[in-house]
Order: sequence, then C-alpha cells, then structure tokens
Amino acid sequence: MLPQAARYAAAVAALSAAIGVCCFVFLSSLDAVTHFRFAHPGVLYFLPAAGMVCAYCYQKFGGDSHRGSHLILDRIHRPGGGVTGRMAPLVLLGTLLTHLCGGSAGREGTAVQMGGSLAGAAAKRLGLEPHATSLLLRAGVAGGFGAVFGTPLAGAVFAVEVCRPDTRRARAFAVCLFAAGMADLVCRLCGGEHTLWTPVSFGFAPLTLAACLPAGAAFGLCARLFVSLSRRAAALFARGFASPPPRAAVGGALVILLVWLTGTRDYLGLGVYSPDPGAATLPAFFLENRTLPWAWAWKIAFTVITLSGGFKGGEVTPLFFIGAGLGHSLALLTGQPVALFAAMGFLSVFGAAARAPLACVIMGMELFGVSAAAVPFAIAAFTANACAGPVGIYGARRV
Repeated sequence: MLPQAARYAAAVAALSAAIGVCCFVFLSSLDAVTHFRFAHPGVLYFLPAAGMVCAYCYQKFGGDSHRGSHLILDRIHRPGGGVTGRMAPLVLLGTLLTHLCGGSAGREGTAVQMGGSLAGAAAKRLGLEPHATSLLLRAGVAGGFGAVFGTPLAGAVFAVEVCRPDTRRARAFAVCLFAAGMADLVCRLCGGEHTLWTPVSFGFAPLTLAACLPAGAAFGLCARLFVSLSRRAAALFARGFASPPPRAAVGGALVILLVWLTGTRDYLGLGVYSPDPGAATLPAFFLENRTLPWAWAWKIAFTVITLSGGFKGGEVTPLFFIGAGLGHSLALLTGQPVALFAAMGFLSVFGAAARAPLACVIMGMELFGVSAAAVPFAIAAFTANACAGPVGIYGARRV
C-alpha cells in the first residue's frame, strides 16, 4: 500500500511541476504575441486564416480534443475514456494564434486543458485505476488554474467545486491544493508574472452592503446572458457550417466587422493590457475618473463570436472584464465605491457562469487582499450564482 501511495505522490509532484513549467511557457508566449499584435495592428486581418488553421489541426489530429474543458470534466466523472496527450500542444497553439490575431478569449481554458492533458497522459503511463485517474485529473485542473492566475487556493477549490461532489471530496481537495501550490510555485520560480491588483477595502457601510444584493443579481443575470448567447451562437455556427474551418473563418470575419462597427480594438484579446492609456481595460474599471458604461456588453459580443466560431482560449478572463465593466457602471449609477463594485463584478460574473461561487470568493481574497471586502464578495457571488440559472459555461449544474 505504501509504495503505491508513494508512487502516486511522486506522480502528483512531477505532474504539478510540469504544469508549472507549461504555464510559464504559455504566459510568456501569450505576453509576446499580445505585444506583437499591438505593434503590428494589421495581423487582425489574418484572424479568419488563423481560425481555419486552428480548426483544421483539431479536425485532423485532435480527435475529441475539440471538446476542451468539457472533455476534462467528463473524464473526471468517467475516467475510463482517457484524455489524449495531444490536447496540450493543440490548445497551446490554438490559443496563441487566437491572441496573436486579436480574438477575444481568455487563458484559463488553455491552462486547465494543458493540466488535464498532462494528467491524462501520466495516468495512462502509470496504469492508474479509475478513481486514481479521476483524482489526478482534478489535480491537473487545479494546477493549471492556480498557476495561470497565481491563485493556488482558488485553483484547488475550483477543481473540487466544478466537479460532482463525492465522498472523497476532502482527499481530492488536499491533492488539488498540493498540485495548485506546487504548479504556482514552479511557474513563479521560472519567472512567471501575474497582474498585480490594488487591494480593495470595505468599511461596512450599511447602504453599500445592502446594494450588494441587487448588484449580485445583476451579475448573475449577466452571466446567464453570456452563457445563453454562447450556446445559441455555437448552435447557429454549427447549423450554418458543418465543417469547423469555414466556421472559424466566418467567426474571424465577424470579429473584424465588430471592430469596424465599434471603431475600437479595446475588446480584442484578454483586455488586461493596452499601450493606449485611454483604452477600456480591466484595470481601467477600478478607476473612478473613467466612464465606460457599455464596455461590458461589447466584450460579450466579441467573446461570444470568437469562442462560438471555434477559436481557442477560455471564457474566464473575458468574464472578469465583463463583470468588472458591469460593476464599474453600476457603481457610477448608484454612487457606490467603484473599485469595490468592479472587484465584485470581476469575481461574481465568473463565479456564476462557472458555477463556482466559493472559488471566486477565495480568488478575491488572493487577488485583492484578505480584508472585510470578503463579505460583499460573498454576498454578491452567491446571489449571482442563485440568479444565473441551471446551466453554466461547463455544462449543467452538478449538485
């Protein structure tokens, strides 16, 4: 029994270290292609071609890898099918192409899929039993999420919360926490850098506390809108184009059309950084001297078309942008603290869309500081989760 446990512990440690290195490579590459896009704006017009290349690679070599994070979560519940090792390089290439040419996507999906792919390959090589394979896949999800955002505790909670609870949840959390902590540590030791957010404070103002409930409801309805539009758009693309490459080409062309209609490129890519100080970015939503009332709605449109068209990346960072933008607008409308409401929206729209409210509260404390602000974070997050409907970005709610 002990040798088997020791072998499993060594596998989790090695897997976590490998995920940390992969996340460092991914974050560094993502930063490089983002700066290249800003330096060469014309690459936007290659977005349809990039989508076709990505879709063709998945169609030719990916097998069921096109299901992305949904496949990882399914294999956690039914590990017998396995997860192909080809998913990691394919999603890395696809995400970098998406961001190089300006698609509106995130990064958590890539990190989670790389972690799950490495975990699946390790489980197959070690010949693990289904239960052990499922646990290793959860560790891969936790490691990828924790390392890519620099939030290991939230990564561990996320890996447990988005999966069906079982009687071994405490053991799963312990393994996931170790994996997320190790992956994040290795990523940082390699030189991985994360966005630094200004701490958010809260002085227990009664009116502000009361405003957290309706704000949370608005965040939940926003998450519900995003999920509904994403599913409808994906169904329309699938009905209109049976083959993935032309579907991605049309999606890329529609993103270019949106740029022409809006007259801005602020809603391309992650939305975290821009060389233009007046651009609509995530940090801008925390400033009281900015007015960006509809930025969140435009980001929904850009992201839904990008991801529904078949481009790779993730939904979480765009959801951060959408939530922070909506929180910014609500704060200006109601006279509430802008930074607090932007942070609440940042966390709550993601938590409601992912069906992971507890993970988003933990992430808030890791990103914005462990303070009294955790109270409004929790009120908004769980209210949003209650208003978001039964379906999230990872499928139906699992109780």
